[in-house]
Amino acid sequence: MASWASNLFQKAGSKEFRSYLMSTHFWGPAANWGIPLSAIADFSSSPEKISGKMTTALTMYSLLFMRFAWMVNPRNYLLFACHATNEVAQLVQLYRYVDYNGGIGKVLKQGASSLKETAK
Repeated sequence: MASWASNLFQKAGSKEFRSYLMSTHFWGPAANWGIPLSAIADFSSSPEKISGKMTTALTMYSLLFMRFAWMVNPRNYLLFACHATNEVAQLVQLYRYVDYNGGIGKVLKQGASSLKETAK
């Protein structure tokens, strides 16, 4: 046990780890964790408060940034985990939104009529 703790403190005190803590590879994802944590906290709130457009936008956003986190060199696993968590949370919220609003057919019809009104 003591060797495990001393090994952890040794790695945490290394120059490489301190450099990582001062980089955007750490602080970007650390700040970004607020989005999925907020979505998870909203699981218990009423589905009438969910915005279908915003939830769809956040779903697409997380998909794009999951790919970015995987393709950037070096891979940013913390950012990938953040966006993977957000993707799942937003998909749950999207399911709740669709279920509350009468199913996928009704939601698509509402979206189509909304687009028609916007085009006028």
